[in-house]
Amino acid sequence: MTELVLLSNPRVADLPAEECGEPLVDLREFSELALDDRQADPAGAYLHLRAGVVERLLVAQGLLPDGVRLLIVEGYRPLWLQERYFAEYANALREDNPLWTDDFIRVQASRYISPPEIAPHVSGAAIDLTLCTESGRELDMGTEVNASPEESDNACYTDADVSPLARGNRRMLVRALETAGLVNYPTEWWHWSYGDRYWAMLTGARAAKYEAQDMRF
Repeated sequence: MTELVLLSNPRVADLPAEECGEPLVDLREFSELALDDRQADPAGAYLHLRAGVVERLLVAQGLLPDGVRLLIVEGYRPLWLQERYFAEYANALREDNPLWTDDFIRVQASRYISPPEIAPHVSGAAIDLTLCTESGRELDMGTEVNASPEESDNACYTDADVSPLARGNRRMLVRALETAGLVNYPTEWWHWSYGDRYWAMLTGARAAKYEAQDMRF
């Protein structure tokens, strides 16, 4: 069984990041990708990703069967928003589990929200996505995008025991994105990245390509 390494693991945090200077680009410029607005912000920051990530998404789209499209839910996330998400989820875990230590809460929270100093979304390296038809109907993936471990009974884990239909759809997504060079965070079937610390750890790269970005939109 493959070891599950969470984003809170020192193996991830200890990797350096060597910013390559690659720009964030607007996904609205690429008609090949379907866009979703459930995580929309007024400035459209959520529809931005590093150019290298977008290149690989376009490759992945080309590997999918006719009539199936990548549906982009969220890309870049400002640091302040990542901090808020992490704090809110950690506080909810603390309320439900008053005997847990702060260190254990941090680990458990990282199954679902990355610690802000590691966060792949903040560097523009990560994307939350799913699959849809040409008409925009989402395929059955076993859970909703962004379903927490608690509310999904851990069905959000990529290798979870879900229905045969959902399992087949997940495999289709995995094949396309892995072939294109992205890596998955295994507690979230929808979360994929390239060039961040988690990617560097999984691929054996010496350093991440992207550091956190403080983008003003």
